[in-house]
Amino acid sequence: MSDSKSDSNKQDLTPEQSEELLKILKERFENNMHRHEGLEWAGVQGKLETNIDKLWSLNEMEVTGGEPDVVGYDEEKGEYIFFDCSAESPKGRRSVCYDRRALESRKKHKPENNAIDMATYMGIELLTEKEYRALQELENFDKKTSSWVQTPADIRELGGALFCDFRFGHVFLYHNGAESYYGARGFRGSLRV
Repeated sequence: MSDSKSDSNKQDLTPEQSEELLKILKERFENNMHRHEGLEWAGVQGKLETNIDKLWSLNEMEVTGGEPDVVGYDEEKGEYIFFDCSAESPKGRRSVCYDRRALESRKKHKPENNAIDMATYMGIELLTEKEYRALQELENFDKKTSSWVQTPADIRELGGALFCDFRFGHVFLYHNGAESYYGARGFRGSLRV
């Protein structure tokens, strides 16, 4: 994934790729109705077909191992809400520090990327702590891994960043230096369509 890729190239899914992604998303939607009770796939597909840029973002979520699925619908804004629903933190987004400032602060053993830049490139947002906890109410995720979550500015200004996981039957919120990275820590994203 290159930062030099222009925004105009971001939306280039072939018709075959779009069709395959819609097939995967529909099957996941139908196999996990507990995540979105009362919602119908036809409405989701209609929104996706008229928001091709969002389809590109969902494809990026999928190819990095996120297994995106609908977790809700915002009545006020008329938007479906997708979260990464992979059992563990997405494999293609692990071993990253929190943001570019953290990446640039490392003198040795720099990770290849950072969570904030990756999410921005993909057109998604890191989950907030509240969203992460809501996701965990649907089923349990990150039993072996952890995921960076959006960090308040005052914590980030002091060099910290937040992450969450699920252990001992509970969701835990932790802190670390923003420049840290681990093979078992990635990030989960959200996308509104």
